Amino acid sequence: MIIRQACASDAEAICDIWNAAIRDTMVTFTTEETPPTAVRNDIATRKGAFQVAEEQGKVVGFATYFPFRSGPGYARTKEHSIQLDTRARGRGVGRLLMKALEDVAVSESVHSLWAGVSGANPGGEEFHRRLGFAQVARLPQVGYKNGQWLDLVLMQKFLTAPASHAPDTAGRKR
Repeated sequence: MIIRQACASDAEAICDIWNAAIRDTMVTFTTEETPPTAVRNDIATRKGAFQVAEEQGKVVGFATYFPFRSGPGYARTKEHSIQLDTRARGRGVGRLLMKALEDVAVSESVHSLWAGVSGANPGGEEFHRRLGFAQVARLPQVGYKNGQWLDLVLMQKFLTAPASHAPDTAGRKR
């Protein structure tokens, strides 16, 4: 198993994995399949923040992160996505991808990573819990797919030590 930075030639394989999840599961609220051109653009703009797992010359999973929200105040907080080919699940591939992604994030001064996990994906919640993510919110019925309302579970992992005291509006420590 090789974990490496994604390159443009990986776009088709990534789309195969991603679009199968879009079409066939409730793990993502997305309903429109992703074209390879969009993935190639993401790979070009995210550089190391787009990792793939390769086995015997074939991409079997990917992980990437992207801005959590717009605006400079959110620059060190990222949301991530991870998807595996069904044959790669349960073999530690996701853990290896997330370790590589977190290493890149730390090198880029990312303070925390967020996961938005579908409430229809309890395995995804457990996976993130085992990696040190904590559930911070459950947003009931915010997603709708295939005629069904879905909860969104927000999970967070700090990559650097959280601040123990934030300044109040007057600049004093609370």
